[in-house]
Amino acid sequence: MGVHNPPSSLEAFVLRHRDFRLLLAGQTTSQLGAQVSGVAIPLLAVLTLDASPLQLGLLGASSTLAFAVIGLPAGAWVDRFRRRPLLVGSDLTRCVLLATIPLAALTGTLTMTQLIVVSLLTGVARVFFDVGYQSYLPAVVGKGQVLAGNSALEAIRASGQVVGPGLGGWLVAIAGAANVIAVQAVTFAVSAACLLGIRTAEPAPRRTEGSLREQIRAGLTFVLRTRVLRSLVLSSALGNFAFALASAVTMIFLVRELGLSPTLVGLVFAGASLTVVLGASITPRLARRFGSARIIWLAPAVMGPFGLLAPLAQPEWSVELVVALVLVGSATGELGQIIYAITSVSLRQRLCPDELLGRVNATTRFAIMALFPLGALLGGVLGEYVGLRATLVVALGLIAVSPLPAWLALRGIREVEEVPSWVRAG
Repeated sequence: MGVHNPPSSLEAFVLRHRDFRLLLAGQTTSQLGAQVSGVAIPLLAVLTLDASPLQLGLLGASSTLAFAVIGLPAGAWVDRFRRRPLLVGSDLTRCVLLATIPLAALTGTLTMTQLIVVSLLTGVARVFFDVGYQSYLPAVVGKGQVLAGNSALEAIRASGQVVGPGLGGWLVAIAGAANVIAVQAVTFAVSAACLLGIRTAEPAPRRTEGSLREQIRAGLTFVLRTRVLRSLVLSSALGNFAFALASAVTMIFLVRELGLSPTLVGLVFAGASLTVVLGASITPRLARRFGSARIIWLAPAVMGPFGLLAPLAQPEWSVELVVALVLVGSATGELGQIIYAITSVSLRQRLCPDELLGRVNATTRFAIMALFPLGALLGGVLGEYVGLRATLVVALGLIAVSPLPAWLALRGIREVEEVPSWVRAG
């Protein structure tokens, strides 16, 4: 089945696949907890530990530093083993690590240092999960259904993104941020249990030849010599770097500059996440309408510039207008990014041979995430010395131009199946 001819509906696709439903259940639960704590941890740092922009930058950098340090060897390791045990181990590791935060809060010993260390170690577990997860999906649904699988996964998982931020902001307001983080620890345990229930037999990994360095080089070489993958990596890396810049100052900008309460912050993120559900649900339809290759760059190119509405908001304006500007900017940007994420990952899963998929995913994740710590630190520095609003303008402007490399590689091509050999290996 071609990428441009997915199942008639996401609901039918989900109903036909029991093991995929388990995968969805685990990730929906985990995503709900992640979104709750995604609001709770920065608010904990800002409201309880009085974190500065630089400290928030360090916190954001620590959560992704592992991608730069072990991202490439992780791909080679993933290709050596079955993927499901690695996913289960990653979930359980994050469960235990996050549980230490409410315990420390209970004993009065919580510090920024602990938040940074926990973020660093959970980042290591996340590396193996992210690489293994994208490599495991084709084994569950088959390569011909990866676009529908990714779309269904994001559509249902995004339900947690809708509820999570608003719930997180509300729970922080009534129960305290440290206690809310315990929710995510539980959801990672639930995710692990769902993965253990999958019955699909995962093929034994092919025996890999050569040293670890040679195996890593094979993944790097495939990405570098495949023009379309190389260009998508550039677009994704630029967008993620810009997002890291923004992440260091967004929470402080909303709370201190615009005066939004934790509940309103949570509701803004929840409202923006509604478009994630929409985007994930309509991605197969958009791929049929505009082309499975063309939509990769078209969606973020059209919707990315709307993100610049958020820094226009002024604290003296009405709360309704401020929230509307931030919400429209965030929601439109999220819509373009989720369509880009689903279609670009699906293209990579189809182009890459099974025996290289872990290493290619790791190479891509490494290139994308390695810049995140630098972006988060730079965002913190710019927030301190240039200003929160100016930093957001720079970050969101970079996001708006990030689809350019993808457009240069795929211009004139409508469907993934039409990608000629010079684009694949040029």
